[in-house]
Amino acid sequence: MPRATQILRKSRKVVEDLNLLKVLQSEISHELSSNSFQDDNNGSLGDFVLDWNSSQSQDVVLRRKSESGEEVAVSALLSQKTYATEGIFPRQLLMKVCVKRPGLSSILQFDCGVSEKGVPRSDFKIRSAYFLQSTTVPGSSIYRGPLFSSLEPQLQDALKEYLVARGIREDLTNFLLLTLHKKEQGQYLDWLQKLESFVAKDERLFTAAAG
Repeated sequence: MPRATQILRKSRKVVEDLNLLKVLQSEISHELSSNSFQDDNNGSLGDFVLDWNSSQSQDVVLRRKSESGEEVAVSALLSQKTYATEGIFPRQLLMKVCVKRPGLSSILQFDCGVSEKGVPRSDFKIRSAYFLQSTTVPGSSIYRGPLFSSLEPQLQDALKEYLVARGIREDLTNFLLLTLHKKEQGQYLDWLQKLESFVAKDERLFTAAAG
């Protein structure tokens, strides 16, 4: 009886693994055949260069240095929130833009949100703007400026134009939206394939043991 019970448990485990394997294979086929994110309007980097885009990370970093010596760094990753949309991209981006002027130790940082505004357009909104001092003590309490939404509309518009003049334009935000959504899709597919390989190996071991 113990032997029969053991075989029954192993058989049930094999069936469960086979079901999971079929579901995984179906999901992988769907991801491979789907073309969720079109390349028709992939935007462009403009004067920026891609400084960081590891396949193991969720973010990308871009950099741009003008002839005057001004440096602009952009980092972006997908927001965790999913928004109901009729467009291509279901999630917004969280984008940080840092501007450093030659001869100054401080950095002007903007925290922004990027979202699709009708196919194939995108736009960004500034959420906060503040200075980072190189001499700032980690963990210290510093004034980070007023709520951006509380500023005069004319000042809000002027600050956005300041970023647009430094290359933060629609082509760039289109590029970031596409790049990060495709990156996440690739990482998801890689995870599915690793899980499929693990389950398939596990299923073969149990099948051999049951036989």
